[in-house]
Amino acid sequence: MSNKANQFIIKDFSLQCGAVLPEATIVYKTYGELDRDCTNAILYPTSYGAQHSDIDWLIRSNSILDPSQYFIIIPNMFGNGLSSSPSNCEDCGLAESGFWFTHVDNVRAQEQLLREVFKVERLTLVYGWSMGAQQAYHWGALYPNRVERIAALCGTARTTVHNKVFLESLRTSLTADPAWNGTRFDSIPDRGYRAFARIYASWAASQAYYRERIYYQFGYESLEDYLLRGWEANYRRRDPHDLLSMIDTWLQCDVSNNSNYQGDYYQALNSITAKTLVMPATTDLYFTPEDCQAEAELISNAEYRPIPSIWGHRAGNPYQNSEDEAFIKRAVRELLTEKNGY
Repeated sequence: MSNKANQFIIKDFSLQCGAVLPEATIVYKTYGELDRDCTNAILYPTSYGAQHSDIDWLIRSNSILDPSQYFIIIPNMFGNGLSSSPSNCEDCGLAESGFWFTHVDNVRAQEQLLREVFKVERLTLVYGWSMGAQQAYHWGALYPNRVERIAALCGTARTTVHNKVFLESLRTSLTADPAWNGTRFDSIPDRGYRAFARIYASWAASQAYYRERIYYQFGYESLEDYLLRGWEANYRRRDPHDLLSMIDTWLQCDVSNNSNYQGDYYQALNSITAKTLVMPATTDLYFTPEDCQAEAELISNAEYRPIPSIWGHRAGNPYQNSEDEAFIKRAVRELLTEKNGY
């Protein structure tokens, strides 16, 4: 299999919001080789603001996902700027126009990709962090017989009310910029990006992280330097319409909001049969350990194993943090050696 990024196009793809995309595009990248029986596939969906090149650092033989043993597919989430998104698709809009993507849309498209391109009927693991974990839960609930294991890091199957307040603060910070005309941006929202990045930075790491000034270890000269180069510059790489689109998806996240479960959240979680590793960070401020543990208790074959870290939400994507990386690697490798409990 080639490791270059590829496109998968679905004609006339119906979205949950009621819109139909004449051509829905998923950009994806693969790592490793698919075995003859198509039984070694791992799906690794993207997180908020991330594209496949931002999260594939952990696909190494000495890290969390080993491409010498598994065939790993990263499908880029709708709205992230590579797959169908407001920035590259004239048929894609924002919530102001009644348009949004949901994780049901993401997972349905991913399922079609796996089945039609790779002939994969069963996933050995769905591994996801943050919004990737949300997609992993949706996979487990929508296709319970096709997912053997789930590793859900720092994410919930339904966006909590408190989490929605955080998301609304992000959305409002961007759209408060003078460049916003009520439906889209007429120019670059410089003030919006600045406010957005600082709100995000305040939630994504814990109070202890800032108290210990961990960011100085990575060459930042001051807190402002860290906020500017470590956060604002990162989000300025993304089109602001795409940032809003992904927020809309996050706001809509509810594993039971689909025709299968019709709003029955408890039934949706009870329907997940995959061996599920629920791994929040002990200091995550918006996917809290309490919220994650409550969901773990509703999944029959779940193990709750929090990451003991002061890195907050970022503990689940520890590209700068070898201690948390080692903790996650041990847990995931144990999960992959266990039978799924069927």
